[in-house]
Amino acid sequence: MLCIRHETVYRYTAPIAYTIQQVRLTPRSEAHQHVQSWQLKTPGLCHAFTDAFGNLCHTLTITGRHSEVRIVAEGVVEVMELDRGRLPDNGLLSPLVFTVPSRLTETAPAVMQFAARHLALGPRSAALLSLAEAIRGAVKYQGGATGVDTTAVDALQLGQGVCQDHAHLFIACCHTQGIPARYVSGYIHAGDTDHAESHAWVDVWVEEVDYSGWISIDVTHAKFAGAMHCRLAVGRDYGSAGPVRGMRRGGGNETLSVQVDVSSA
Repeated sequence: MLCIRHETVYRYTAPIAYTIQQVRLTPRSEAHQHVQSWQLKTPGLCHAFTDAFGNLCHTLTITGRHSEVRIVAEGVVEVMELDRGRLPDNGLLSPLVFTVPSRLTETAPAVMQFAARHLALGPRSAALLSLAEAIRGAVKYQGGATGVDTTAVDALQLGQGVCQDHAHLFIACCHTQGIPARYVSGYIHAGDTDHAESHAWVDVWVEEVDYSGWISIDVTHAKFAGAMHCRLAVGRDYGSAGPVRGMRRGGGNETLSVQVDVSSA
């Protein structure tokens, strides 16, 4: 069991007249992941819907003058261990949906050359873990080095980034060979690592002798995802799976504070 609390606070130097946010802060219900209890606390009006990728989302709208937006998601999720990252449910969408590049996962000559060097054996688990290890070496983990709009190409050229950059570059490399790969946002019980507990990793489609389907890989740690990873959303990139995205009218300068706590029950 993972006990999770995620608080996001936006503060503004001037009053806001209107805020709209798309929130993906409810864990997915999957064959290996069961939500025991979950609460989403927000101001304003909150409308629930399921997006095209099967993620439970909320549209948050706030009208009237306000200078702060506080969103708190918390609860308990049971996550079972995975056998070599293999997901027991392939979902309703064709994996080919996740061969379409996005702006954040576009390929370029540098990405194609990198993929050719490190993904020579195609969609095999061992080859994909080797690709993750190569990405971890080429794009050193450095908090604050990049932003949510940094592309896979930019991160590779910079040589620094965070978990979302690792995921985007992995997906872009897979796309050079037509391998389906998708972005996963969620949480990790970090233990003694120094990486944030709000996390991103990938699912990638493999074709092996004894298995055909999705496997989940934590690129930042170059290992299979498992019982310490709670899945919030899947998509083509951060833009379609990120926890909170939105816009506002007014407000002056914005400061963002995020606090995530993950522990085992």
